[in-house]
Amino acid sequence: MKKVIMLFLVLAGMLPVQAETGTYAYLTFETSDGGKASVSVASLSLTISGTTLTVALQDSEDSSLSFPLSNLSRMYFSNTNETTGIEEITSDTLDEAADIYDLQGHKVSKDQMRRGVYIVKTKNRTYKIMAK
Repeated sequence: MKKVIMLFLVLAGMLPVQAETGTYAYLTFETSDGGKASVSVASLSLTISGTTLTVALQDSEDSSLSFPLSNLSRMYFSNTNETTGIEEITSDTLDEAADIYDLQGHKVSKDQMRRGVYIVKTKNRTYKIMAK
């Protein structure tokens, strides 16, 4: 826990300096599952509440991002947006799923899903998910 607090203190001290100089345009958050989310430092506000880090974005369609501290592997400044396509989906996404397939191409129901990777097709999008 001391490491996490020290990390955020160092980060808090660096954020205004880096944002003022314009050296780095993005703060990138990397999660333990390999996902990356980059946010502009120009409109950034960080808040820690309990075990959750919330990143508020004033100039974005998405008003905020939240990360459980236990799932956050690192964060760093970068010159480019490194956001990946990995995102968290909710059980509502599975409820609206039109089709669910395993990696062998077999159609399965929500109840048949076990641990593994699946392709979930909804009305608007297709997701690749990992059931744990």
